[in-house]
Amino acid sequence: MIGCHFGRMFQVSVAGGSYQDGLTAVVQGLPPAMAITEQEIYGDLLLRKPGADELSSPRKEPDLPIIYTGINAADTVENAGNKNLTNGTPLTILIPNLDRHFIHIKQYQDTNRTPRPGHASYASFIKYGASDDSIGAGIFSGRYTSTIVAAGYLAKKVLKKCGIEVFSFVRELASVRLGNVDYAQALKSSQNYKKMRCDYDPFYQQIYVNGRITSEMRFLEKMAVFAQIENEIDAIRDKAKKMNAAEIAEKYGVHHILNCPDVKTAEEMVKACNKISATGDSAGGIVEVVVRGAPVGLGEPVFQKLDAELGQMLGIGAVKGVEIGAGFGVKNMTGSQSNDQMHAENGKVIFDSNNAGGITGGLSTGQDIVIKLAVKGTPTIDKPQHTIDKYTLENKSLAAITRRDPTIVARVWPVAENYTAMIILDNLMAHYGYQAIKQKFE
Repeated sequence: MIGCHFGRMFQVSVAGGSYQDGLTAVVQGLPPAMAITEQEIYGDLLLRKPGADELSSPRKEPDLPIIYTGINAADTVENAGNKNLTNGTPLTILIPNLDRHFIHIKQYQDTNRTPRPGHASYASFIKYGASDDSIGAGIFSGRYTSTIVAAGYLAKKVLKKCGIEVFSFVRELASVRLGNVDYAQALKSSQNYKKMRCDYDPFYQQIYVNGRITSEMRFLEKMAVFAQIENEIDAIRDKAKKMNAAEIAEKYGVHHILNCPDVKTAEEMVKACNKISATGDSAGGIVEVVVRGAPVGLGEPVFQKLDAELGQMLGIGAVKGVEIGAGFGVKNMTGSQSNDQMHAENGKVIFDSNNAGGITGGLSTGQDIVIKLAVKGTPTIDKPQHTIDKYTLENKSLAAITRRDPTIVARVWPVAENYTAMIILDNLMAHYGYQAIKQKFE
């Protein structure tokens, strides 16, 4: 299968499927001497994983990562201090599937003759034939996005070292929309939300904080612990701290379920989504991603414009639209209204607006880069839908009997955030290289 590779300078290859043994991301382009732990990668993965709350699938995957290659197993010379640091070789992250029991596989086997409307199951069957990995939708399942979150976390870490922040939040869910928001406040809210989730996640606390898995352990030692965890998932989840919405809002200033900068709006979103879910249906919405601190000039003309590169996020399952800045809203603006006028102030260029979303001519302008992703409702729903038997072409009716998400919006924002980071870092590395050569001729 081709199409599972990303990037020119910062490269990521992903593999695996929803009910295979697991998933993997191989990352190339990381600098040597980076300190990376599985605990910090998991800090992002837990934001996307299922089974965390009422807005996510009941599947109980912990999404615990294992760094398999790319890290020094020992100091390269005595007392070098570079054990467990990156060494410049490809870094491989494994994410084993631990909650894939036969009862769930049987549910898919019983319904796989009838493709799910809105899902890839019909087209993938035609493309790949009877051996198509249709148990849990395989590579077309949302589970593959865990690889993007893992790889994208590494990209974010490099970008942060370069003074660039990437963050995201839920802008709209179930037709409830967040009003105007200050991005500095939204960044702080997102950071607080992530801290809250780590504090309340039982796997983060019991596996990493309590030292059940450490960076000093060998791969096989970690896998032995994973084999134990597979049989303890429910017991570990039962030890989770109980979430009190009021206490969390007071302590962290965030909603206990949804990463939305306004707690009141977040609660309205959750109620609206639950109302739709109660009918057996699912809800869509909008995720917004913001990049702060990017230099002027990221992107290349014609085929690799930065906004076109960001459009690759249509590759995230359920994302049906990508807007940059004012996006489709520019159709209702005149040229003078959409233009971001500028002036000089204290030796700096100041833009009076940001309708372009920080990108003009395919190049970053130095402003905040603003991206919005339109996310459709989960195609797996608990309502009868017309479909076919893909072998006999008989008309059939299908209602989901498998585990499903009431909405994808609540879990897709870390995917969008980290995918954006991958794109920005890939372009930043190319930009730095070009500028270094350019300076030789100045």
